[in-house]
Amino acid sequence: MRAMENDPFIWLEELNNPKTKEFIKRHNERFKRYINDLSRKFINKIKKYYSLPYITYFKACRKGIYLIVREENHYKIKLLYWNGDIENIISSDELGKHVVISVVYPSISGDKLGFFYTEAGSDEGVVRIIDTVSNEVLDELKGSVGNIVWIDEATYYYTRFYRKGKTPDGVEAPAERIFMRKLGREIEELVFGYEILTNHMIWIMETWEYDRVFIVVQYGWSKSIIYGGLRNDPSSWKILYKRDNVLMKPIGYYNGTPYLIVYDRNGLGRIIRTIEAGIEEEILGEDTYPLRKALIVGDKIYAEYLVNASSRIKVFGLNGKLIKEISFNEPATIKIMDHYEDLVLMSVESFSSPPKILSLKNIQMKDLYIPTIKLNLDINEEWTLSSDGTRIHMFIIKHKEKRNRHAIVYGYGGFGVSITPFFVGVMAPFIEDGGIFVVANLRGGGEYGEKWHKMGMRENKQNVFEDYKAVLRYLKNKGFKTVGWGISNGGLLVAATMIQSPELFDVALIGYPVIDMLRFHKLYIGRLWTTEYGDPDNPRDRAFLVRYSPYHNIKGDKQYPYTLVYTGLYDDRVHPGHALKFVARLEEVGAPVYLRVETSSGHMGSSPIIKIKEYSDLYAFIYKSLNTY
Repeated sequence: MRAMENDPFIWLEELNNPKTKEFIKRHNERFKRYINDLSRKFINKIKKYYSLPYITYFKACRKGIYLIVREENHYKIKLLYWNGDIENIISSDELGKHVVISVVYPSISGDKLGFFYTEAGSDEGVVRIIDTVSNEVLDELKGSVGNIVWIDEATYYYTRFYRKGKTPDGVEAPAERIFMRKLGREIEELVFGYEILTNHMIWIMETWEYDRVFIVVQYGWSKSIIYGGLRNDPSSWKILYKRDNVLMKPIGYYNGTPYLIVYDRNGLGRIIRTIEAGIEEEILGEDTYPLRKALIVGDKIYAEYLVNASSRIKVFGLNGKLIKEISFNEPATIKIMDHYEDLVLMSVESFSSPPKILSLKNIQMKDLYIPTIKLNLDINEEWTLSSDGTRIHMFIIKHKEKRNRHAIVYGYGGFGVSITPFFVGVMAPFIEDGGIFVVANLRGGGEYGEKWHKMGMRENKQNVFEDYKAVLRYLKNKGFKTVGWGISNGGLLVAATMIQSPELFDVALIGYPVIDMLRFHKLYIGRLWTTEYGDPDNPRDRAFLVRYSPYHNIKGDKQYPYTLVYTGLYDDRVHPGHALKFVARLEEVGAPVYLRVETSSGHMGSSPIIKIKEYSDLYAFIYKSLNTY
């Protein structure tokens, strides 16, 4: 193992170092020589699907539903009026060359619109507020800002995440605070978060009872405290419910009584209402499957359950009695569930279709926005056993008729994130050539509840790698050549598994990855992730981190597969130094490793043009390394 103190490649964390720039240049050129002009064969195939209209976010108001739609070469904000008409509001190319628009915040009337955009997918960006009638810019905020909640047409709350330094009340970053601000005025007031400690995230949540809000204070991804009070009076925001080391989510008020999801017991989620601070009444006990999210609208609870990583809706009365259950005709994901007055609004996505917008009123479903394409896919669900006997679920997506023995295996396994059905348009050319796309549901995610998450975090992280190995081995035993693919924490997954069991891979794709598990907390906002991974400065945590840290476990006597590590210089969440150092170390032992560094891409992506180029290069690497072309 390579000790942190003797790291010969630490200079690659200095992105402005001339040596680092030369390293990136040399490796980008080497990668281009390897794939030659093969990526050109895939650009139009990928563009065909990536350019389709794809809703990334929505929010409703009196005027209608504001949508963010990725289509052609841009991100666009559109207004879907309640009568079905659609109006274009703004396009990302009006804001910059490689701009990503990610969130919209309409005022109650819809005449004012806030939206968050970033250059090349960085986390830090701009919230701009415009008058949608005159297009006048009314206000701007810069940094890691967002979560706007309007008090009236001229005043709003927003959150600011401090990535470095200290908060105004003197707490070390990373930390978050809620401010109140009037349009166009530089004066703003810190209204919530005083002395809440490092590594706590804070956000404010609107509810069906318009005059009341919730405030969630969450430590990492595994425990939270719920505050609440009047929308227009921050002094009324008090603790509603607090439990040690328990994750909770608010779902709404009814007649001023707060309702919450509590992930205690088996971690599957039960619904309670709080009579007073610390005193609860259970409305709905745990189900067999996890309760992912819920809303109170009127006198009903609309709850989304995950059944083997696919969404189902159950509608209950406030007494917990089941009224109706709604399922979909194929594995699907409710990406966003929101409300406007008595309407429940959802974006629903599947492997074969981009998101559509549905409304639910008086338990009657209605289509509001339908995508223009549905892929003709064969979608199966299969299981295998991990090393300790845990059953691991996977989706297998393939062409109805064409078959070959190539499999791309996608995984994540961390932070309680559930990998549920998503439109596989970017994988469509691979599937059309007969390959299969496999989505693995690993411990560390949220697919089977909070206990499933905790079975894959901190000292239990090795479970995630064992689960992924089991899926790869399952496919290998069926005669497939395997391409492991993961991004961010999923990049850590593929890197760690590849270092431990290289024989299970024919190709490894490692995107925007966390790799150096002894220094991640010193780079950008990595300190926040100590809540999930452990703290390298703690000797007990360091002991289990160093055992699997990909950077520290590379061995010269192993035969590693063809590996592409890719990142972007605008990634201000996961430092590109992770990718650069990993490549340098693999190169040192003679592994067939390649590096691709995008100069106009961040952790949140980039413009469609840049992403199509990136995916085309990934395809070229896969096909070249598998000797398919």
